[in-house]
Amino acid sequence: MSVNVDLNERPDYDQVIQDIADYVLNYRIESEEALNTARHCLMDSLGCALLALRFPECTKHLGPIVEGTVVPNGARVPGTRLCLDPLKAAWDIGCIVRWLDYNDTWLAAEWGHPSDNIGAILAVADHLAQRRIAQGEAPLTMRAVLEAMIMAHEIQGVFALENSFNRVGLDHVFLVKLASTAVTAKLMGAGREQLLSALSHAFVDGQALRTYRHAPNAGSRKSWAAGDASSRGVRLADIAMRGEMGIPGVLTAPQWGFYDVLFSHTNQDLALKPIEARQFSFPQGFGCYVMENVLFKISFPAEFHAQTACEAAVTLHPQVKDRLHEIDRIVITTQESAIRIISKVGKLANPADRDHCIQYMTAVPLAFGSLLAEQYEDDFHAAHPIIDELREKMHIVEDPRYSREYLEADKRSIANAIQLFFKDGSSTEQVAVEYPVGHRRRREEGIPLLEDKFKANLATRFTARRSADIFSLCQDQARLEATPVNRFMDLWVI
Repeated sequence: MSVNVDLNERPDYDQVIQDIADYVLNYRIESEEALNTARHCLMDSLGCALLALRFPECTKHLGPIVEGTVVPNGARVPGTRLCLDPLKAAWDIGCIVRWLDYNDTWLAAEWGHPSDNIGAILAVADHLAQRRIAQGEAPLTMRAVLEAMIMAHEIQGVFALENSFNRVGLDHVFLVKLASTAVTAKLMGAGREQLLSALSHAFVDGQALRTYRHAPNAGSRKSWAAGDASSRGVRLADIAMRGEMGIPGVLTAPQWGFYDVLFSHTNQDLALKPIEARQFSFPQGFGCYVMENVLFKISFPAEFHAQTACEAAVTLHPQVKDRLHEIDRIVITTQESAIRIISKVGKLANPADRDHCIQYMTAVPLAFGSLLAEQYEDDFHAAHPIIDELREKMHIVEDPRYSREYLEADKRSIANAIQLFFKDGSSTEQVAVEYPVGHRRRREEGIPLLEDKFKANLATRFTARRSADIFSLCQDQARLEATPVNRFMDLWVI
């Protein structure tokens, strides 16, 4: 008797899709901590976007597909004069937020950058606010933007807690697309059926491979992949709003569904197990947890698993800066995830390769006492051979405790330790940093530094008066929440 692979009984939507839709449509955000953190996240992300505009390799991607296109009620791209359709604006905003690998991060079984969704959220909200005004209606306010950010963070982050897409070769930007689809469909006014349809298309859509983040293929796509994913989320939400039917069993359909096709090869035996063993796992429901616990990159534009290594290296710099050629070996003690994704030996081909190499990200602050975006560039690397000399002396070691506490819900540390040994037999102390300055456990210390980072980034693009106006608004939670989105975006136009 044949298996009923083609039994044509249309199922209900998969439960995971229903859970996301019900969360987005029905959950009420009341957490003051989440809203306050979302405000800081918005500040930090847009500051990172401004900083990226100094790099031609980034700005060459920006602007309309067809030069001279005029878009009624178009969405603005912060720090520019661009006014684009919401799809391309989402792409551009997402690109500049992510380009320098300096925006917030979430680390668990999967990792990623939940603020990558801001591209989709701001583009759609700006367009809708202007359109509503043109129709004589009240515009969306920034409270809607902050709430959409919280929900996008939550969807992306809760999926990442126990579901490792990287172990089956898929890139985490899939979760950006999924979260952007959900929250932009809500902003557009989707009903439950439209939202279910949009989400199902996000799962059935083509998913990005991680190969552009890893040796030997690491390259600049990783800097625009999130913008691409957030833009795709806007497109799928728009398709659903036009009445396109969904794919209810997209996850669980035998042979043809997401689980069987894309999520069945975590290990050699998994494909042979019942489908229940291959489904997504969720240790908790959707709320505000991710935004409340998000990790800010405050000190360094560097992949987050190396943030504490950079901090330890800066601490050691005064002791070793005059003894770099006397070093015999450098021992970096780290977590399993860092070893798996950012430990590299051999030639580094481009800036994107370097900012995902723990050895490079440690060598630079050891030698120079800092790690800046410009220090990943080809010219800087070529001018300082000491960086590769130090890399060649590095030994990467896993500490099982670091790996374990990286995943523990009450800790979620991102620990690294560094110790240097010299040719004369002497050594430095081991400098260990378990929680980076952007961690929730260091919020009191970190937020003033985040605000300083924001002010410095504003100054790269705007006059002192404009910078002060933007900063003042972003400092005032109630005033920011009440501000119409279009008025907020006006402030960011050059």
